[in-house]
Amino acid sequence: MISLEDAEARARQIKVLIFDVDGVLTDGQLTFIPKLDGTAAETKGFTAHDGLGISLARLGGLRTGIITKRQSQTVAIRARDLKLEFVYQGQAHKLGAAKAICAKAGITLDELCYVGDDIVDLPVMRVCGLAIATANARPQVLEMAHWVTPNRGGDGAGRDAIDFILNAQGSLARVIEQYLDADDPTASSSDIGTGNM
Repeated sequence: MISLEDAEARARQIKVLIFDVDGVLTDGQLTFIPKLDGTAAETKGFTAHDGLGISLARLGGLRTGIITKRQSQTVAIRARDLKLEFVYQGQAHKLGAAKAICAKAGITLDELCYVGDDIVDLPVMRVCGLAIATANARPQVLEMAHWVTPNRGGDGAGRDAIDFILNAQGSLARVIEQYLDADDPTASSSDIGTGNM
C-alpha cells in the first residue's frame, strides 16, 4: 500500500468510480429463497449509507457504476434505484468492462477508481488510477490497494470510498451542504430513487 498522501494525490485525478458488488456494496452473503418451480429468488442486503454516497458522488462530479461477475435481478434493481451510469453484470474478466467504461466516459485508466474485495478484482486494480480495497478484502487485494476502507463491504465501504475521493478533491463539505439544501434543484436531480421499484 502507498502512503496516504500518494493515495490522496491519485484520488484527486478520479472522474469515474466503479464498484464490485458482492463483498463491496453487500456483505458478500448470498441468500436464495426456493420457489415452487425449482428456481430460487436471490436476495442481497445493501446499506443506505452507500446509496446516499452515490448522490454525493454525483453532486461532486463523479460518474459511478458497477462491474460484477454474477448476474442478479436484485443487483439490476438496486443499480436502477441508484441511477448508476455504468452497469456491467456477468463479467468474469472485469478489465474488458473497465476499458469499455473508460472509452464511454472519455477517460484514461488513471482517472478510474475501482473498489474491490477479491482476486477477480485484481486485473482492474492493478491498472486503475486508484485501487481501493474494503476492510474485509482478501489478503492479495489488500496488498494491491492504494487505500483500504475503514468499514467492511455492505457496512459502508462504498461510502468510505466516495468520501475519501471527494475529500481529496476538496468538495466533500460543499456537496454535503448542497445535498441538504432543499431549494437546490441540482441536489434533487442528483438524488437516488426512493425504492419500491
